[in-house]
Amino acid sequence: MNTKSFLISGITGTIVSFLLGFLFYGYLFTDLHPDESCMLFILLGCLFYAFTFALIYNRWANISTFKSGAKAGFLIGLLWTLSMNFFMYSSESNLDSNFLLLVAIDAVSAAIMGGVIALVIGKLKA
Repeated sequence: MNTKSFLISGITGTIVSFLLGFLFYGYLFTDLHPDESCMLFILLGCLFYAFTFALIYNRWANISTFKSGAKAGFLIGLLWTLSMNFFMYSSESNLDSNFLLLVAIDAVSAAIMGGVIALVIGKLKA
């Protein structure tokens, strides 16, 4: 695995993930998470999430185009967000009415982030 590609794509993915979260949850869908959030923990979550994609793309999947990264990102993001949302809702008696919207937002965000990560990997290989 190319360490430079891993680090740069992971950092780029972190920035994209953080900005997409800010766009979707801070501006477009503000009613989904009305509580005040700790930005440091959100940034750390974005960091580890993006580096997970960067590791998979660099080491095992050899994904290096925006299109392939977006497809893989959507699928990984969809499975990940379904898993996490079901865990979060396990302590509640019923699913929130926004469940599918939250899943869709997170899957689309993962697709965009995954595409950008793959694009950076491809540019660094060239």
